[in-house]
Amino acid sequence: MTVEAWTFLFVILSFLLYTYIGWRSRVRDSKGFFIAEQGIPAIANGAATAADWMSAASFISIAGLISFLGYDGSIYLIGGTGGFVLLALLLAPYLRKFGKYTVPDFIGDRYYSTAARLVAVVAAIFVSLIYASGQMRGVGIVFSRFLQIPIGAGVVIGMIVVGFFAVLGGMKGITWTQVAQYTVLIIAYLIPAFAIAWILTGIPLPQIAFIFSDIVEKLNGISVDLGFSEYTQPFANKSMLDVLFITIALMVGAAGLPHVIVRFYTVSSPRAARYSAGWALLFIALLYSTIPAIAGFARYNLIDSLHGKSIEQIQELDWATKWEKTGLLAFEDKNNNGRIELTPAKESNEIAIDPDIIVLANPEMANLAPWVIALVAAGGLAASLSTASGLLLVISSSIAHDVYFRIVNPNASESQRLMVGRIMVGFAVAIAGYFGVNPPGFVGQVVAFAFGLAAACFFPAIILGIFDKRANKEGAISGMVIGLAFTAFYIIGVKFYGMSTWMFGISPEGIGTVGMMLNFTITLIVSRLTPPPPLEVQRLVEDLRSPEHAPPALADIGEEQS
Repeated sequence: MTVEAWTFLFVILSFLLYTYIGWRSRVRDSKGFFIAEQGIPAIANGAATAADWMSAASFISIAGLISFLGYDGSIYLIGGTGGFVLLALLLAPYLRKFGKYTVPDFIGDRYYSTAARLVAVVAAIFVSLIYASGQMRGVGIVFSRFLQIPIGAGVVIGMIVVGFFAVLGGMKGITWTQVAQYTVLIIAYLIPAFAIAWILTGIPLPQIAFIFSDIVEKLNGISVDLGFSEYTQPFANKSMLDVLFITIALMVGAAGLPHVIVRFYTVSSPRAARYSAGWALLFIALLYSTIPAIAGFARYNLIDSLHGKSIEQIQELDWATKWEKTGLLAFEDKNNNGRIELTPAKESNEIAIDPDIIVLANPEMANLAPWVIALVAAGGLAASLSTASGLLLVISSSIAHDVYFRIVNPNASESQRLMVGRIMVGFAVAIAGYFGVNPPGFVGQVVAFAFGLAAACFFPAIILGIFDKRANKEGAISGMVIGLAFTAFYIIGVKFYGMSTWMFGISPEGIGTVGMMLNFTITLIVSRLTPPPPLEVQRLVEDLRSPEHAPPALADIGEEQS
């Protein structure tokens, strides 16, 4: 069987599995739709959280970025893993103890303000749509190569599938589907990693092979010979300040991502939330510890496969010609010597490659069996769809629960809330699909922008909401608005309007750190210059951090909302 035939088989089987799980997990009430009836076991929630966390960026893009950036690309690994530890230790248990459905729900009640809730809703939708567009882009890339269809058509197929089980099953259907998707994606990532490690180094474990074999030494030598800096040379592609700020933005942004935070509401207790965080960290580590090896192997295979080859030799490479048809890989013999050369200078480099194809093309470059290549494609789809579904539910719940039920129609029936939630999923799928076809950058970059916006808006509001009982609604609203507005202005200006990186050369991926610092500073100052929160809110914050007491319910606080 060909790669395309195997891919079609795996995709059909996996999509049927996801659809069946979504159908079996369908819900009829809002509690099941938004928080899966709080009945998910810790280990299953850990797998679902890992699938939610390991998006198309983790599966497809991070290894590609590290492969291109070398040492400097490690910021994406450090930021991602560090962010989850931060979330598990500082945020998740307290938010679960608070007992609300969503991040805007926490912010609205903690800061006793409808305005604060609305700011959080806008930010959650903004962040989630940007993040979801990266996932849809990942779906389109996989389909365009392995099923030989346009990227736009692939995005539409992904929209239909994820929309089906998200609309039908809500959080319950999404959770159990994500457990299956984690299983698919981790198997799909590890099998080719073991095989390529064995082929290149004679050591089957990729982590051990990358550390103890001579592959890194070879990579450094080849990179220098081609005119690049050494693969492991730090700060060769980014300044030290930019590396620091991107890492911080990714860490605190990841800790503030609403679609991951909501996962800790689906278990029965704060204790179960801690256990599920531990399981999730283990499941995440299986993939994240493999990424550096995959990145190094892919760079080595890419250079070995393409550099210095004649145009005729490249045309004989089936994988290269098929990726070329997608528009994500291109060759141009600029010096007319009949050979294709990889160089660091743009004007003389003859290979144009999208970093997002590195992981997907690596098994083909290594001449692995067609079924292994197809398995990687199925894994990429699982990673993309699992995160997209969680993001879509955040958008749905932000509108249906935090706006419609909490503000517009507090007397809404179960069926009305459920209907609004399902309609919002449909709208969110359509918008995310549009940006998947017309993305603002590589998958990894798009995700980094979402992390930066989450860092600038949510992280300070949540941290101060838990640990500073003096933080009030005036401070939180001011901090969130200014942090989000500044970060969005900088990212949009640099990416779309040619604005220079005037803030000390910090890239758009790292500007969320500055937005976060602005948010913290403004919230603290404004909170001290305005009246303190009501006494019941201050008692709530004290009880929230006390292991002996459960926090009082604030669902009905509204007398002092603004």
